[in-house]
Amino acid sequence: MTDDNYQFGTSQVLPSGKDKREDYRLTARARAWIQRESPEPGANQDELAGKVTLECQIRDISARGLSLVIAEPLSVNSLLMAEVSLGLQPKGFELMVEVMWCREADEGYLVGIRVLESDDTDYLDWMEAVAAALSEG
Repeated sequence: MTDDNYQFGTSQVLPSGKDKREDYRLTARARAWIQRESPEPGANQDELAGKVTLECQIRDISARGLSLVIAEPLSVNSLLMAEVSLGLQPKGFELMVEVMWCREADEGYLVGIRVLESDDTDYLDWMEAVAAALSEG
């Protein structure tokens, strides 16, 4: 499977046992990077890269949220910046997200995040990209 292969649904049961999303989901090999904290003004970005950013594997995607596999837990209700990379897009989408749930799993932590509409993010481009991927399914 390449980064641009998508399919509907997910074969794994959500940790809570209930699906609370209203949208269809895509499963895809895509990556996300979550900023755990905002860097201080003037900080050297190269030095901070591994300290404040966590790389995540995406389990599934919808227009309004993502399910992630991540190495470290995230605080529920926290608002964080994320960059999401989809295979067909030339650059990642910068998004504001809210952590909805976080549960320990065999491979680290499963995390559900909601994509928030926010100025100075790629929210509208994200919505269009997910809609286009859904229409191809």
